[in-house]
Amino acid sequence: MKAIDLRLLRGAALPTVVVAAAAVVVCAVVAGGKGALAAALAGVVVVAFFTVSLVAVAKAGDVFPQLMLPVALATYVIKLLVLYVVIGAFVDVRWMSPRAFAVTVIALTLVWTAAEVRTFFRQRILYVEPSAGEGS
Repeated sequence: MKAIDLRLLRGAALPTVVVAAAAVVVCAVVAGGKGALAAALAGVVVVAFFTVSLVAVAKAGDVFPQLMLPVALATYVIKLLVLYVVIGAFVDVRWMSPRAFAVTVIALTLVWTAAEVRTFFRQRILYVEPSAGEGS
């Protein structure tokens, strides 16, 4: 993975983990132990899903840059299907709070997306390759 990919991962994952920890505390206060467990599970799901996507797209870009969009779309579809199965499995559970899980997933998804966009726009990315002899 390139340095920019690692910076994007770090820039998005760290705020998401911090907000996930806060969500665990808030859900523990609001919904008890079941809420805390749901928030923790939601944090793991969101961080894992977005990390897999970022790594897959970065690896595709390293191998063949034209594959980045198809890989991004494929990981998006796969994540939707897996999330559908995960949410379907948690519909009637009694050991956690499905509402706390859903709210935390939505909140952490927004945090990850905003942090990733912020990190991307703060990067200084050259859009042309400077040649060694120019500007000297």
